[in-house]
Amino acid sequence: MNRTIIKLENVWKIYKMGEVKVNALRGVDLSIKEGEFVSIMGPSGSGKSTCVNMVGCLDVPSKGRISLDGHNIAHLSESELAQIRGRKIGFIFQQFNLIPTLTAIENVMLPMVFQGYSQEDRIKRGKELLALVELQDRMHHRPTELSGGQQQRVAIARSLANNPEVILADEPTGNLDTSTGKNVMDFLMKLNRKEGKTIIMVTHDSYVANAANRVEYLKDGKIIKTKHN
Repeated sequence: MNRTIIKLENVWKIYKMGEVKVNALRGVDLSIKEGEFVSIMGPSGSGKSTCVNMVGCLDVPSKGRISLDGHNIAHLSESELAQIRGRKIGFIFQQFNLIPTLTAIENVMLPMVFQGYSQEDRIKRGKELLALVELQDRMHHRPTELSGGQQQRVAIARSLANNPEVILADEPTGNLDTSTGKNVMDFLMKLNRKEGKTIIMVTHDSYVANAANRVEYLKDGKIIKTKHN
């Protein structure tokens, strides 16, 4: 039986906007096991982004418990959360978030700097990861010299830099055309099925969501339905 990597128990996130309280999440329960590919789906304003922030250790809940590998992270400091993120979780964003002044390989190598890899190891791993996403011939190109799909593949390679257990993909195909988006999804499925990576993906696109083993539907800050593919 695969172990549970991430577990949300009765998680609430309440934002105060002046005198008004906004319940972005309202008692979310979610378990994600090692090796799963889970989509979190819902309309704009459903709480998807807030849920991602919780799962990705980017924020802490107002109420409830979040366990990562059995440890409650709900009350950790920002510096402690940052250390966990750096080791355990790789992020892929809709906007790619590549640094424009760095080449593809330099972007991929960057997360390794903060985890203390030597320059030699960073270069070796950077080359291996760009080969994995079939961009070894573009390693010295800057983001402006790459297509949208190539930039997203660099972002996928970067997310794998510290060999995280979990890949968190936030609308990974949102800025791509249909064909390029399909290629990116193929890479994510390959990472899940061949490399055994746990993938959590947020999307509003039902076609993209159905690539996952399981789809969790969010509405008004609650999970209203679970579908197994």
